[in-house]
Amino acid sequence: MEQLNSKIHAKPERRIKIMQFGEGNFLRAFVEWILQDLNDKGAIDADVVVIQPMPFGRVKELAEQDGLYTLRLEGIDKGERVRKSEIIDVIGDLVNPFTDYQKFLAYGESEDLQIVISNTTEAGIALDPSDTDFSQCPKSFPGKLLALLKRRYDKFGGDFSKGLAIVPCELIDNNGDELYRVLTELAKINGMDEKFIEWMQKANHFTSTLVDRIVPGYPKAEIPDIQKETGYIDNNVVKGEIFHLWVLKKEPFVQKVLPADSTGLNVIFADDIKPYKQRKVKILNGSHTALVPVAYLCGIDTVGESMADPTIGRYVHDFIFDEVNPTIDLPQDQMTDFANSVIERYKNPFIRHELMSIALNSTTKFRTRLLPTLLDYVRIKGKLPAHLIFSFAALVEFHKGKRGTEDIALKDDPALLAHWKQMWAEFNGDYLALAKRALDWPEAWGMDMNAVHPDIAAKVAAALEDIDKNGMRAAVERFVNG
Repeated sequence: MEQLNSKIHAKPERRIKIMQFGEGNFLRAFVEWILQDLNDKGAIDADVVVIQPMPFGRVKELAEQDGLYTLRLEGIDKGERVRKSEIIDVIGDLVNPFTDYQKFLAYGESEDLQIVISNTTEAGIALDPSDTDFSQCPKSFPGKLLALLKRRYDKFGGDFSKGLAIVPCELIDNNGDELYRVLTELAKINGMDEKFIEWMQKANHFTSTLVDRIVPGYPKAEIPDIQKETGYIDNNVVKGEIFHLWVLKKEPFVQKVLPADSTGLNVIFADDIKPYKQRKVKILNGSHTALVPVAYLCGIDTVGESMADPTIGRYVHDFIFDEVNPTIDLPQDQMTDFANSVIERYKNPFIRHELMSIALNSTTKFRTRLLPTLLDYVRIKGKLPAHLIFSFAALVEFHKGKRGTEDIALKDDPALLAHWKQMWAEFNGDYLALAKRALDWPEAWGMDMNAVHPDIAAKVAAALEDIDKNGMRAAVERFVNG
């Protein structure tokens, strides 16, 4: 059986108008799928150059298949089970800037380039003040984008008509505004010319976004069936659910070059994305993040298995309805409908969503997905959200790095992992002291969480001691059945 390539699937000839930072599962199952639909229906005529944002990634593997891969969508659509596959052919080029920096920069000189899209995880849009050597590939995503924009500015002599639509999809509040801010600060740190900074700010068109689709990734267990069905080998298959939502803040240039709402997909250009964002991040992403350490330490590996477990399923349900919904200022009937839809999506029989894929960058995810709910709940209710506090204790235990005798493959910023490791290495049996130390970590949380409520450290310590001494299964069953 032959590996998928352009001989098996002929690639249409399109100019490369879109640069995409990130080659991970989500972008390939969501943004590139939308771009494929726009191309197929004649709304755009544009290919993508994919930029690998980290030294490690899938650019090499995708290049071996001429940028082609199979997207498998499965789920419940209008009450019916749907399972379909299609080849995505919008990738026109792939670049690893760490090994071919000049090729990356050369795209900044392209007359065709119109759009930059990114998804470099929540930690991707962050200022790295040490990113000052642009003679080689910058370390951070903002550093790379800044280098590209500077090359474009120099090539076109500051022509304001050569600005780009910049569309970040990272899951942080006001991601477009935040990327704009970080780029500006990094440019000033590097002593860049004020005229360039003005061009970067005014010629380019930043917009904030919200993305929503569950993407489990590579469906390893289903590959033999997929190969039999398609008749080729594909090492880059990606699986996603049917549900999708992309909300973009209205920006005229972005709407012109990326008319993503024009082909009938669930794409919205909105005056304000905050209500959509708050609902999605707090309920869907927040419950994912709360679920992972609890379910994984119970010996469960997937979201679907978690929801099928009576104790874990109830834990997630009560967390959403009792602790998240009250913190969102939308009509409660809308909140109930959305929450029920999320739980239904979690139970999708076709999706095997690995908990460890959600656990990537779990420290940052707690800060962006759960800390806002904690602060809002305490402000509104005057007390601590018990499920969220239990989940934080589980997060501390998770970073002990063991599930029984098995090592947990923790993946996060090395500095954060080193701090977790040091916490546990210096633990002397005092759970209250450990809880206070985990909560008092401004580098991770942006604050000392001990100040959130007088009882928070004691509550975390009690849950942590129960989990650590008796195991997660016993602790969560005692918590849920109370």
